[in-house]
Amino acid sequence: MNENETNQQRRDAAKTRLSDRRKGRFRSHLRGYFLAGVLVTAPIGITFYISWLLIRWVDSKVTPLIPVTYNPETYLPFAVPGLGLVIVFILLTFIGWATAGLLGRLWTRVTERALARMPVVRSVYGAVKQIIETILKQQSNAFRQVVLFEYPRRGSWALGFITGQTQGEVQNLTSDDVVNVFLPTTPNPTSGYLLFIPKKELVILDMTVEEGIKMVVSGGIVTPPDRRSAAERETRRVAPADANAKTIPYEDNRAADE
Repeated sequence: MNENETNQQRRDAAKTRLSDRRKGRFRSHLRGYFLAGVLVTAPIGITFYISWLLIRWVDSKVTPLIPVTYNPETYLPFAVPGLGLVIVFILLTFIGWATAGLLGRLWTRVTERALARMPVVRSVYGAVKQIIETILKQQSNAFRQVVLFEYPRRGSWALGFITGQTQGEVQNLTSDDVVNVFLPTTPNPTSGYLLFIPKKELVILDMTVEEGIKMVVSGGIVTPPDRRSAAERETRRVAPADANAKTIPYEDNRAADE
């Protein structure tokens, strides 16, 4: 084999390696663009899909109840999406307006008295009413703060939401200032545990409730940024985990040791 053939083989090998690198970069870029497209379109697509399913479900339940004479779909060659949702909104608004008057309050009082006499129904009605009133009440503190606390053991931290001030027998049994904390499960935050924790053992976070829910649903993948100032970041609020030593509230004992 002469020198020219050897050089030619080397050039061919170099061209092959260069072509392989270009193909590898192209595949890498293509994969990156595809994943970027999924990350952009998936949340939007899933949101629209769930919204569309909800609208169709409400329409399927409400639209058949509309008299044929007053149903716009009777005179149109196509269905009107969201018609049932609009009717439900108007109906609920009308009910709210009607119950705000004297006759509405009287009717509500009579209905509640009738339900209160039913052994099983009264328990369900009372619990559902109290939950809805707590969530929708404008001045309520339910689900307004995100807290960090030790659970299920020392040195292990959990994210929870304050749902209100503990009252009644639970509060009267302890001398601590106790609050109700809802501990959600991941990735389904609608289920979880109700804990009664002394307020002094909670670390109230600056993140919003929406950010806390996103963090729970994503399993910690989506982490909200720390918007505190540099001075606040330097201030330690939780002591290092050391067996059963107290971590909250944080007490800096370095000065005492000196």
